[in-house]
Amino acid sequence: MKKNDPYAALRYKEFNIFLLLRFALVLGWSMQFVVIEWQVYALTNNPFSLGFIGLCEFLPAFFLAPFAGHIVDKKEKRNLFAVCIALFSLISFGLFWLTSETIESAWETNTILYSIYGLVFFGGVLRAFFGPTIFSLIALLVPKRIYPNAATWSSSTWKGANVFGALCGGFFIAWIDVHYTLGIVFLLVMLALILVFFIGQKQIMNKGSNESVKESLKAGLSFVFNDKVILGALTLDMIAVLFGGAVAIFAVFAKDILDAGPKGFGILNAALSSGSIITMLATTYIPITKNTGKKLLVSVFGFGVCMIIFGASKLMWLSVLALFFSGVFDGISMVVRQTILQLKTPDEMRGRVGAVNSMFVGSSNELGALESGIAARIFGAPLAVMLGGTLTLIIVAIIGAKNEPLRTLDLQDDIEAHELEEVN
Repeated sequence: MKKNDPYAALRYKEFNIFLLLRFALVLGWSMQFVVIEWQVYALTNNPFSLGFIGLCEFLPAFFLAPFAGHIVDKKEKRNLFAVCIALFSLISFGLFWLTSETIESAWETNTILYSIYGLVFFGGVLRAFFGPTIFSLIALLVPKRIYPNAATWSSSTWKGANVFGALCGGFFIAWIDVHYTLGIVFLLVMLALILVFFIGQKQIMNKGSNESVKESLKAGLSFVFNDKVILGALTLDMIAVLFGGAVAIFAVFAKDILDAGPKGFGILNAALSSGSIITMLATTYIPITKNTGKKLLVSVFGFGVCMIIFGASKLMWLSVLALFFSGVFDGISMVVRQTILQLKTPDEMRGRVGAVNSMFVGSSNELGALESGIAARIFGAPLAVMLGGTLTLIIVAIIGAKNEPLRTLDLQDDIEAHELEEVN
């Protein structure tokens, strides 16, 4: 293998299948998110309702995550992933059914709204399992020496699906309406379910079969909170998503501030992800393992600056540009964080560490949606985004000053150690 082979992970068949099914799954998930946000705001015309969607998904995803991590470490990963996808298909079909003309004409608006919230809550339950399952499965598809490359391709695929999902979601709402867009989502999820069975079953890595649930949860949390590098990386990303993000209220900007309609709504969502995927693909050729900690701090700081510009903008082109560059910085942050977690997490603890990652980062998306909705209702959407971006800058500065192990982190030594281990 070449020293800096940008296609190292793609030389493994099962990893390619994983990327394809993940693209289909996230494409559907991203389209579904856009459609739900648009539909709920159309039904209520209230920014707080967008935040409540985030709360419905956050609560189960956050509180079930530690138990999900324990279960993931004990179970075979391929089959567990298949079960998660199958259950998610029920949610997609449920939303497709709820938006049909028959239901819309027979049910009251509040009944439809509460049904959507209920399905979103069920999705939060599944989110608790999806994160640690995917995190654990990736490590079983490729050798350790190419974890950084695999993490980059996996993150790029995730972001790429978000680009097309956000863009298609907005345009499909305008072209074929909400109902048929959700039908496409259901078909994408079913495709992912078929593809997952082309991956073989994997070995269960956790040897602590007699470990109680309490001991298992304690061990996972202790590992994360005692490692300053992992804890610092997770905290940075959580803060950026929680306070600096504005995805949940893009509908408000598209409809009320930029007067861009559903197509503009899709463009705003896609602009953020476009910057991320371009950057992440670039990191397959330009590794980020040198001066890793400094790159992480700079990227989160840059993300905060871009969100302040987006909040202040009243021009569509400037808003898109700000979101694009925020995506560039977010892409660097995501690759760095995933690489840190993959390289520094023991195999037998991947489910639990993946679960903590979901609690910090994945769940902060939903909690951030709630925060954005409340802040937009109190301060107005522009000021809410600018305040969140400013708070992100302050916290990055504090973590950079206080967390020396993260600030001085260089992952090149870890990679060389794994290469030497395989040679021996």
